[in-house]
Amino acid sequence: MTSKIIGVGNYIPSETITNLFFDNHLFLSQDGNALKENNATITSKLKKITGIEERRYASVDQVTSDLGLIAAQKAIEDSGIDPETLDYIIFAHNFGDVKFGTVQSDAVPCLAARVKHLLQIKNNFCVAYDVLFGCPGWIEGVIQANAFIKSGIAKKCLVIGAETLSRVVDIHDRDSMIYADGAGAVVLEASSDESGIKSHLSASFTFKEKDYLYFGKSYNNEGCQDTRYIKMDGRKIYEFALVNVPDAMKQCLDKSGYSIDQLNKIIIHQANEKMDEAIVERFFQLYDRSVPENVMPMVIEKLGNSSVATIPSLLSMILKDELDLHQIEKGDIVLFASVGAGMNINAIVYKF
Repeated sequence: MTSKIIGVGNYIPSETITNLFFDNHLFLSQDGNALKENNATITSKLKKITGIEERRYASVDQVTSDLGLIAAQKAIEDSGIDPETLDYIIFAHNFGDVKFGTVQSDAVPCLAARVKHLLQIKNNFCVAYDVLFGCPGWIEGVIQANAFIKSGIAKKCLVIGAETLSRVVDIHDRDSMIYADGAGAVVLEASSDESGIKSHLSASFTFKEKDYLYFGKSYNNEGCQDTRYIKMDGRKIYEFALVNVPDAMKQCLDKSGYSIDQLNKIIIHQANEKMDEAIVERFFQLYDRSVPENVMPMVIEKLGNSSVATIPSLLSMILKDELDLHQIEKGDIVLFASVGAGMNINAIVYKF
C-alpha cells in the first residue's frame, strides 16, 4: 500500500514582472550603502547566475490562500473526487496571508482551514492544517499525506503549496529579485498498484545551518528597523546545497530499488538555475554517469522562485503538456527534491 497522485492543479499569477521592473530600485549593501554597480549590471548578473528573466506576482487583491484555493480547485476537478471525501487538507507555506502593501503575516485561522471553508466542505472529519518547512514544505506535506494513507488513517488527501514571497521582500536587497508568487496542489489517494510513492527522505540541518535563511531588517537604515523581511546568505546556501542535496537524492533513489538508468525526470526546487544544474551534475557523478538530456525541466527563467509552489506547479504543467520537451508517461520514474529554510532537505521517488 502506498499513495498516488490522482489530480494536479496550479495557479500562475497574471502579473508578469520582468527584470526591467527593478531599473529604478535603490539597491543597498547590508551596511546601508548604495551598490556601486548600476541596476542594469545587477539584473544582468542575476540572470546569468539564477537564470531569472521574469517572475509572477499575485494581483493586489489576492493573498496566499486565494492562490492555494485556485490550485486546489483545479486539482480536485482533475481528480474527479467529491471534496467531501477528503480526509486531510495540508497547506504548505511559510508566511501566511500577507495583504498587498503590508508585511504582516496572517495565519490564524490556518490557511488550510481557509481553503476548506472556501471549498464549502462540510465534513468535520476532513482535517485541515498547515506545514512550515521552508521551500521543501510541499514535498514534506506529501510525505505526511502518504504516511496517513499508508497507516490507514486517510484514504484521500489534498496537499497545497502556495506563497506570495513578493510581499515579504526588502526592496533594497537585490536578492528580492529572486522571489515570486504562485500555487500548486495535488490530490493523493491509496494505491495498491505499481504507481505511487516508492521512497522518501527528509532531513533538517540546524546545528550550524539554521540561519542561512532568516527574517532580518531592511538594508535601508532610515526605514522602520522593527520590520523584518526575508533574508538569506546565498553563498552558504549554495555551498550547503551542493554538498548535501545530491547525497540525499542518491539515498532516496537507492532506497526505492530503482537504478539511476531507470530515472526519467528530476523535478527539483528552483531558486537558482546554476545551483540546480550543479546539484544534478553531482548527483549523476555519484553513479559515474553524465546528466541525460532533458532530465530536469526548468521554469525559473519565467516564473522565478515561488518557494513551496514551485514543484507542484511544475508537475501540473508537465502532466498537462504545457512544457515543450518534457512529458511524463505511465511507468516513468521521477525524483522530486527540494532544499530550503531550516536548513531542510527532502526527496521522493515516484512511479507514474
